[in-house]
Amino acid sequence: MSPLPSSTASVQIQQFYDKGLAHASYAIRCGRQVAIIDPARDPQQYYDFADEHEANIVAVIETHPHADFVSSHLEIAQETDAVIYCSKLVKASYPHRPFDDGDRITLGTIELHALNTPGHSPDSISILLIDDLAQTRAVFTGDTLFVGDVGRPDLRENELVGGHKREELAAQMYHSTRTKLMTLPATTRVYPAHGPGSLCGKTTSTDLDSTIGKELKTNYALQPMSEQEFVKVLLEDQPFVPKYFGHDVQLNKVGALPFEDSVRAVPRLQPDALLAAGVVIIDTRPQAEFKQGHLPGAINLQDGGKFETWLGSVVGPNEPFYLIADSQIALDTVIRKTAKIGYESNIKGALLTPSALPATSPVADVEHVRERPEEFTIVDIRNYTEAKQPVFADALVIPLPELRERAHEVPTTKPILVHCAGGYRSAAGSSILEAALPGAQIIDLSDAITEFQPVSTHA
Repeated sequence: MSPLPSSTASVQIQQFYDKGLAHASYAIRCGRQVAIIDPARDPQQYYDFADEHEANIVAVIETHPHADFVSSHLEIAQETDAVIYCSKLVKASYPHRPFDDGDRITLGTIELHALNTPGHSPDSISILLIDDLAQTRAVFTGDTLFVGDVGRPDLRENELVGGHKREELAAQMYHSTRTKLMTLPATTRVYPAHGPGSLCGKTTSTDLDSTIGKELKTNYALQPMSEQEFVKVLLEDQPFVPKYFGHDVQLNKVGALPFEDSVRAVPRLQPDALLAAGVVIIDTRPQAEFKQGHLPGAINLQDGGKFETWLGSVVGPNEPFYLIADSQIALDTVIRKTAKIGYESNIKGALLTPSALPATSPVADVEHVRERPEEFTIVDIRNYTEAKQPVFADALVIPLPELRERAHEVPTTKPILVHCAGGYRSAAGSSILEAALPGAQIIDLSDAITEFQPVSTHA
């Protein structure tokens, strides 16, 4: 990202974007001082940035305890002696300084001011960048304001993470946007913590930054409406909540162990090691290889753009599992992705593909499906909002995050055909049903689903 306008030419804002988690973190540099906002689990990129500019990291700011990834705030503070700042409402157990309305941090010739902006969570803050002319130049909005959306208010309902009702948080979001963010100068740059595909919002734009003026014109959540209308609009059609979200909120309130140490601590097993019975096996190979041979009961969760999200949606936060990949590089990659959501300590063993792979999976006869779909029990594992446009009449809708718990609901009197929207999820879903319904014929429609058109839901 380019520096701010000429009056703050000495200020540099660098965005670091993780496409897998749709997560944006930031380094703000003024002179030889750097503040980091919402850092990812691996802190190396921030150290490299500071070294490149011969600067020191002096502050790490958490806009809230994140649900969708593990932050490296504690590790960075221990490594650099930087101070961690967060709202007092977090009740963080790591060393920190409160950062709430009226609090400010001096960074070279600029200041960073705290704004309490609850709504996504009760402890959310936004951070204003005030230049040396006392002008508001940027706002780092965390999960409060996204480009084209606002943060979802339904992630803190579980008692473990506060027991906050979604309606109450949605109402707080209404006031945070109206009284705090929408009153900022229209030219204020908006830097959110998430981009498109994040499960912390529902309609996030492909743009990774914006301005207050642009958001006032284009963001549905900032249009004129009553509080009651806002709450209704915000709560409808929110995406599913992965199993790991509450776990990460709790972990981020404490602070995670150092990233590289955690990765190194994962047990590495020989390919033909004897695996404990009853422990989930996550096979991350491409689906074509998996279908040709795999360990009985293994779940085919392919390494890909959203591996972390699906791992944390299918596997519970307290559930041990084995991790399989087809090369050392691939294995290291998926271990690191696992650590990004705080699941690395759940890995009972990581290993390369065993030589003996006795189980195979059938390949779909697409023409048979097209001509006689009634001869299959069809399971649609897309999310509920996607499934509002069915591809097959009378399909049984069980979204992938619920499939392991609800597999017993699938009738086994016919061959079972599993589909999603593009083939990635159905590879996982069909393998889950293979493990859960021994003896049943499970067929993955895979990417052939893209050849089928949605059926009309009208009479």
